[in-house]
Amino acid sequence: MTSTPPDAPADPSPGTSGTSGEPCTPGTPGTPAELADAMTRAIKRIRRQTGWRLEPYGITPGQARALRTLAHVPGCETPDLAMRLSDLADKLHIAPRSATTVVDALEEAGLVGRRPDPADRRAVRILLTEAGRAAVERIGQVRDEVAQEYFGEVSPEDEEVLLRVLRAAEARFLAAGPPPRTAPPGAAR
Repeated sequence: MTSTPPDAPADPSPGTSGTSGEPCTPGTPGTPAELADAMTRAIKRIRRQTGWRLEPYGITPGQARALRTLAHVPGCETPDLAMRLSDLADKLHIAPRSATTVVDALEEAGLVGRRPDPADRRAVRILLTEAGRAAVERIGQVRDEVAQEYFGEVSPEDEEVLLRVLRAAEARFLAAGPPPRTAPPGAAR
């Protein structure tokens, strides 16, 4: 049985696989690949902490995303303005069946309600309930706490630069359209 020495970091260092400690191929320092690796680690840590903090409320990260998405729709509590289930799936970039599963759990918890779309009887609109609005507030508090803990030592100037860089990269990526899907070199065809 292997144990971690007391002075070893709890998380694997860049350049190790994280499970066996074997070297993996890290991005070359100062490259976009290294930046992507650092962002991936940050996102994983933030998501994990957020998930743990939401657990006592019975809310999963996926449900939190759905609630926040619904809450951003003006009129999310009125049947003719609330978001359609199909639109929620599109916004979350998930299959409609997956959106149905998320909404089923939220409805069971009393956080949303379903109503037929007044304009299209085949469609369903998802309404945020009062309990759902309170859950959105809790989710916001948890997200703020986790972000503050993670970025608390970062200067406001550095936060501003990081945010500006990420927004610019996202805008360029979206403007270029999705990259073509190609098989990696050497892959069987």
